[in-house]
Amino acid sequence: MIAIRNETELDIAPREALLDAAFGEGRFAKTAQRLREGRLPAQGLSFAARAGRRLVGTLRLWDIAAGPGRKALLLGPLAVAGSHRNRGIGGELMRHALAEAQRQGYAAVLLVGDAPYYGRFGFSAEKTGALRLPGPYERERLLACELVGGALDGARGLISATGRHEPGLAARVAGLSRKDSTLASHAA
Repeated sequence: MIAIRNETELDIAPREALLDAAFGEGRFAKTAQRLREGRLPAQGLSFAARAGRRLVGTLRLWDIAAGPGRKALLLGPLAVAGSHRNRGIGGELMRHALAEAQRQGYAAVLLVGDAPYYGRFGFSAEKTGALRLPGPYERERLLACELVGGALDGARGLISATGRHEPGLAARVAGLSRKDSTLASHAA
């Protein structure tokens, strides 16, 4: 039996291993990752699918703006362990996440993915034509699902991250900057 629940600290290491297995090292180079870097997922919108004690699926939603002043969510990544694929776990995670996002008052969810898979959950490229991501992507893979009808009518412009910053990120970045400048001065 599969149980879907909110992600906890105990899910972090197995989630990262699952994502590495599903997407490989290239997962950090994707444009959608630019919107997640240094941010925390939207509050209460990170989910873990478990088979007993084993993490077998993960899905997270992130706060974004779908153009200026238009609050939305970015979905991803969604991954299911190879040993548990084709059992409907990805679909269960999707339905659970979309229902919870709607319950929390969000009006739209965007993602970069395959239309044939995500179309069954209400995603399409119909209202994403005037939106753009901060980096390279295949236009036909930018999909959206309105949780409230008309939420993306007239949406245009750059999709940007709006979520909470990861705790301690500023200090880590400042530390890296100091280290880089120290290394540069020693190299000169």
